[in-house]
Amino acid sequence: MEYCEISPTLPVYFETALGQMRLGDSLSFMKDGLCEESVDLIVTSPPFGLVRKKEYGNVDAEHYVDWFRNFGQEFMRVLKPTGSLVIDIGGSWNAGHPTRSLYHFELVVMLCRDLGFHLAQEFFWWNPSKLPSPAEWVTVRRIRVKDAVNCVWWLSKTPWPKASNRRVLVPYSSSMKELLKNGYATKKRPSGHDISANFSSNNEAAIPPNLLAVPNTESNSRYQRYCKKHGIKQHPARFPSELPEFFVRMLTDTGDLVFDPFAGSCVTGEVSERLKRKWICCESSEAYLAGAVGRFDRSPLKNDLFADEPQGKPSRSSAYSIHNPSALWNKIKSAVLSKDGGRRRPVQKSNGLGAKESEMIEAQN
Repeated sequence: MEYCEISPTLPVYFETALGQMRLGDSLSFMKDGLCEESVDLIVTSPPFGLVRKKEYGNVDAEHYVDWFRNFGQEFMRVLKPTGSLVIDIGGSWNAGHPTRSLYHFELVVMLCRDLGFHLAQEFFWWNPSKLPSPAEWVTVRRIRVKDAVNCVWWLSKTPWPKASNRRVLVPYSSSMKELLKNGYATKKRPSGHDISANFSSNNEAAIPPNLLAVPNTESNSRYQRYCKKHGIKQHPARFPSELPEFFVRMLTDTGDLVFDPFAGSCVTGEVSERLKRKWICCESSEAYLAGAVGRFDRSPLKNDLFADEPQGKPSRSSAYSIHNPSALWNKIKSAVLSKDGGRRRPVQKSNGLGAKESEMIEAQN
């Protein structure tokens, strides 16, 4: 790996033959420790711009874009001309109201219009296991549906970053298998798209959509067991390994350098190590890096039934289903819409017979 002079304030916390964790501020590290055009891929999940402060640190949505600008400038400097920047970022709700912040859209506009990045493609990470949230609007007042999708911005320095979707193909759906089996008549769709004979060619796998269905249900990973054994608090906002792996596979070659400036528990480093990419993870919390070491520690754990399991091997669930939104439209009695749009909050009270009825009170905003 090629570096400029490394800042002594960012020591190597842990390293392997392919990569290293750095303890400290990633902005300082990039300025002092990374050469211009030396990184092939930056893939990260930065602290989101949330209304409420989290223990892992986050800037409020109102000031988020200004805070991120300095990072964006360094990302542009250290990326190779054919490199990519991938940012997983969740949305936020405006304080006290069932309306959405625009900060994550303002972020991508700033990166493109002000700093010169290109939006190669937007992705959406759908977490099928996401609990209904925010509870106030979804399960209490029932005026919104659950928020279960993160935006993932794939940005690049050039309109032509190196990439190949052949690295991330998915199995054919049952309907596609049936079509290939029975054949398909070439015709023009009502939309005007011309379906040629090539459509029925069996290529053994399908090109994935930009909706990534990955549940965040890690329950017995080596990382978790390592943290438990050593009394280390786990990082509360880890993304599943399949998410960075998708982009590491599609956008880099063996031996390329992958950088995560907001590493957390170093999921990106673990994935890169397994795929034989060079990697650097920066994290300002020593406690999170202490747990991250467990992702690379191959020493046996007590009663470890997974000791020989490949490190960070993702679950290979074949598919996740999502219901057609009209599935129950004619089976559930419709409620009368509140004329105030849910401004008053329903409160459950007993009617004395064991049943419950709703009473509306003015919301406290």
